[in-house]
Amino acid sequence: MADISLSPSAAARVAAIAARKGSAEPRLRLSVDGGGCAGFQYRFELADSRTEDDLEVTTDGVALVIDSVSLPFVSGSIVDYVENLGGASFQVRNPNAASSCGCGTSFSV
Repeated sequence: MADISLSPSAAARVAAIAARKGSAEPRLRLSVDGGGCAGFQYRFELADSRTEDDLEVTTDGVALVIDSVSLPFVSGSIVDYVENLGGASFQVRNPNAASSCGCGTSFSV
């Protein structure tokens, strides 16, 4: 199993969003796509289900789902939800990222 986790603040935010949408099973999907200003970018979305090749980890009753292709890029990461004067967003603290962009969603390995 990969070492990846969802912080309690991220789990609480996903649970709140899922509750507003009427989802009984709060689940956040994290995937890595090519592109962005640094080469790769994180993509977040609420997921209704998971597939056989997904890894799923749970924090406070909320699941984080990662597909097998994205997993090597985010192994060892923590997905967090941060609110500050600049706004609020999900952020990935990724030890595999050699550099990242100021936007916080783009990185290189």
